[in-house]
Amino acid sequence: MPVRFAGQVVLITGASTGIGAELARQFAAAGARVALAARDADKLESVAAACRAQGAEALVVTTDITIEDQCREMVARTVQHFGRLDILVNNAGMSMSGRFEDITDLSIFEKLMRLNFLGSVWCTAFALPHLKQSRGRVVAISSLTGLAGVPKRTAYAASKHAMAGFFDSLRIELEDSGVSVTVVYPGFVFSEINARAFSPDGTPFGDRAYQRRPGETMETAECGRLILNAVARRDRDLVMTWRGKVGRLLKLISPRLVDRIAKKAIEAKQ
Repeated sequence: MPVRFAGQVVLITGASTGIGAELARQFAAAGARVALAARDADKLESVAAACRAQGAEALVVTTDITIEDQCREMVARTVQHFGRLDILVNNAGMSMSGRFEDITDLSIFEKLMRLNFLGSVWCTAFALPHLKQSRGRVVAISSLTGLAGVPKRTAYAASKHAMAGFFDSLRIELEDSGVSVTVVYPGFVFSEINARAFSPDGTPFGDRAYQRRPGETMETAECGRLILNAVARRDRDLVMTWRGKVGRLLKLISPRLVDRIAKKAIEAKQ
């Protein structure tokens, strides 16, 4: 992998598993110094070890981004350790599945908004002064559910739509600052987010989560590669999969058709 991020400092939230862990490894391979944030210190140390094995400097910052003060401390520790910050990747997130009428624990909505949306807002707010100094990059890992409504994902879709609206607006505000904003819309990527997703009663799905189906889910390695390319180019956004790109256009032309496609796609994965 080309060393295109040589010496740059990348802070990644949700770096203990899935897309976040893969991004940490790929940024490390591309020459970056990485700060890894999540709640599980043991898993973070494992990811950090993999990064260091590639010759990268890695800092573990155990953080719960649903707590504003911890977001502030995470950024401060990163800058104190490395002396700068070039890229913030807002990746931490959780999902859910279940018809709205079947949800018995409505706190799921607040939990997902705090983690998927507010956590990203707080991390970005505290990182922004440092990113302006380095003319850096803000990256937000959203989801195709941030572009269109998806049945059985009401709370998740709401949080991802909020992310899209916030970061699209922020991009305009930062146009003359030298800081770019890239919003990423992955499709179905097979990772632990599926097993950790909230069920209607607020408990994790665990083994009940939908299983990998050939051709329907993207591997985290490919997802990470596409994201690094988009970040390197300072792309405005990245819509993964041809279905996502077509769906984005169809939503403007025939929204009812997009609704039917989304319903069929979700039902096929249950």
